[in-house]
Amino acid sequence: MARIRLTKEFSFESAHALEGYDGKCRHIHGHSYRLYVTVIGTPIADPANPKYGMVMDFGELKALVNEEIIERMDHAFVMRRSQCADAVSQSLCEGFGNVVLVDYQPTCENMLADFASRISHRLPEGVKLHSLKMHETATSFAEWYAEENE
Repeated sequence: MARIRLTKEFSFESAHALEGYDGKCRHIHGHSYRLYVTVIGTPIADPANPKYGMVMDFGELKALVNEEIIERMDHAFVMRRSQCADAVSQSLCEGFGNVVLVDYQPTCENMLADFASRISHRLPEGVKLHSLKMHETATSFAEWYAEENE
């Protein structure tokens, strides 16, 4: 049977700062991210299976990505874990809350690698993450492909 790719689009609002960066992005700023998650697999061939003819239920993919990525990152301030970030986080959490400290510089590229790891291990048997594409702005995006990261 044919291998088929499914893509689901997501969006979230998030702010970040690139500590140590030598440009404007070292300052706190935000983005309206658009994330495209593409999985690949063979449609289920068993007519007795309620998912007959599907690679994966779009609703299941939506729930998985919402749980692993969107709920965590939407309306969050993201910063690389450091002494400075710890102090900023403590100060912001007192009045604002959703601060996410990560172990990498929160660039679009690094976020995609993190997202790929979070999504891949949650997919159903026989379904693989094929690619991720994330727009940071309307004209700037990064892409991650499984075949280039195996």
